[in-house]
Amino acid sequence: MAAMQRRHNEQIHAEWAEQGHEYYRAVWVECAELLDHYGWKWWKRHSVNREQAVLEVVDIWHFGLSELIRAGAVNRTLASRLLTSLADPSAADFRLAVEELARSSLSSRGFDIEAFAGVMRALPLTFDELYETYVAKNVLNVFRQANGYGSGEYRKVWDGREDNEHLSELVGALDTGADSFPQDLAAALASRYAGS
Repeated sequence: MAAMQRRHNEQIHAEWAEQGHEYYRAVWVECAELLDHYGWKWWKRHSVNREQAVLEVVDIWHFGLSELIRAGAVNRTLASRLLTSLADPSAADFRLAVEELARSSLSSRGFDIEAFAGVMRALPLTFDELYETYVAKNVLNVFRQANGYGSGEYRKVWDGREDNEHLSELVGALDTGADSFPQDLAAALASRYAGS
């Protein structure tokens, strides 16, 4: 995932690591978007949109992973910390876990792998599901950039639905275990986007 994230960041700007982007800010904003898909408004009826919530967790991972890469912190120790935190049997309220990740990001201006694991546990989201969804969302992010996302030419809504919704549908129809999954997904996105 780190190699894919580095390539994507380089697609946006070759010197991305030196640009000083505030990845922590993207993390807490994505936390708010995550809560919107999970539901937090006590004054209206809502239902959890787990697919979109998972995609928001993966968006958070994109930014957190970028921060960790830039800090030189992606190593076996980090992987061990994530796996240890994911194995923690304690349960947390999902909304509180998201708020803890946002709070930690704001106070440290960094990325707290244990707080992120807390969000994964509370949803719940397995590491394998994180990996599979990360690969899919990375393919979409690369597709967006290749189709004018940076210049504003890209259409995020196709046939009345956001591209994330199309992504979820296409992932469900493809063999995510196939070695060709990223290429198959990219081709399916291109076909659907062209036909919209």
